[in-house]
Amino acid sequence: MDVSKKIAKHLLQIKAIKLNPQSPFTWASGIESPIYCDNRLVLSYPDVRKLVKKELSILAKEFGEFDAVSGVATAGIAHGMLLADELKKPFSYVRSKPKGHGRQNLIEGLVEQGQKVIVVEDLISTGGSSVKAVEALRDRGVEVVGVLAIFTYGFEKAVKTFADANCLFKTLSNYDDLIETAVELNYVSDSDRNMLKKWRQQFA
Repeated sequence: MDVSKKIAKHLLQIKAIKLNPQSPFTWASGIESPIYCDNRLVLSYPDVRKLVKKELSILAKEFGEFDAVSGVATAGIAHGMLLADELKKPFSYVRSKPKGHGRQNLIEGLVEQGQKVIVVEDLISTGGSSVKAVEALRDRGVEVVGVLAIFTYGFEKAVKTFADANCLFKTLSNYDDLIETAVELNYVSDSDRNMLKKWRQQFA
C-alpha cells in the first residue's frame, strides 16, 4: 500500500475523515458535503500521529532546503510543531487575523527576513487560508518554499489558487485515493463511489 492510501486508511479508521453519501454534512461555508475531515483527531492517536509526523518529514524533503517551519492557525499549528520538532527546526505560526490586543501579532514566533520557510496546513480545500499565510510570511521578507498538508480534496480552485500565488503544495493523501481506499475497506459501497466522485466534479 502506498503512502497516500496508507494515510487515508488510518484517517478513516480513527474517524478523522467521515464519509456519509446518504446524509451529507454541512460545512461552515454552507456547502453540503458527503465528506467531513478533522485531522485534529490524529493528535489523539499516538501511532497515527507518529506515522503522520514521519511521512511529513519525508515529504518535506521534496521542497529542498529550508530553515524553519510555520503552521497555519489553528489546525496546522500542532502538525507543524511536530514536523519542526522532528527536523529540529525553529517553529512559528500564522494567525488568520492579527491578535486583538498586545502587540497585535499576525505571526507568532521568530521569523527572520531571508529565511526559507515551509508552511504546514492540516487540510487543503480551496487553498485560501494557506495562501493567506504564505502572503503574510512573504510580507515579512520570508521565502516560502511551499505548503505541506495531510490531505486535499483536490478541488481545481485550490490548484488555481496556489498557481496564482506561485506557491508549490504537496499533501500526504488526497480525495481520489481516499475514495478508492474507502471502497476497498468497505466503508462505502461501490455504487457510492460514483456519487462521491460526482460531488467533487462540481468544484472543477
